[in-house]
Amino acid sequence: MSNLTAANNELFRRSPDERFASLSDLVQHCQTQKTASLDRWHLPQSLTATAGDGRLNLQVGTDGAFLMNDWSFSQLCGLSGVSKETVNRLSPGTATHVFRETIPVGKKPLQLLTTGEIVRSIHGASYTRLWNTVLLQVILEFATDFQPPQKAASGGTGLYAGEQDIFCFMIDPTGWAEIGGEAFAPG
Repeated sequence: MSNLTAANNELFRRSPDERFASLSDLVQHCQTQKTASLDRWHLPQSLTATAGDGRLNLQVGTDGAFLMNDWSFSQLCGLSGVSKETVNRLSPGTATHVFRETIPVGKKPLQLLTTGEIVRSIHGASYTRLWNTVLLQVILEFATDFQPPQKAASGGTGLYAGEQDIFCFMIDPTGWAEIGGEAFAPG
């Protein structure tokens, strides 16, 4: 029951730019995002927090300064061993001093996923990325007749893609699920 409650909450939590009317719209969004993204490999000590235009940026070696989304900012705070909530209360200038003191020095590079001017995620060298497009290809292969549920009052259909997740609410009233050779009705 908690899974259904969590899924229901997703219907109302997502902003319009994270909601998709059809599976093909979601696939297109994820493919565009993948194509526009670039993995950058840098030692931790080559990352420098900078302040500009009233916000905190991340200088990534010689690749330039990037903005951070909530997810990559959380990861930078974790990497640095500082509380995200505390850093959020500081001015960007003061936050740069915090990171200057706390970003670790290392011999293994970090993997920074960027899209345009935004660092989307920061991971260690052993991380292997599973692109949303790969997951969606599995859904397209096995859920050939899938139709998203009708739109909720908020405009959501159960298809979402956010900073760090993808969500397909796969209850299809027209489809039956086969498990162990036995067919089951939706719901």
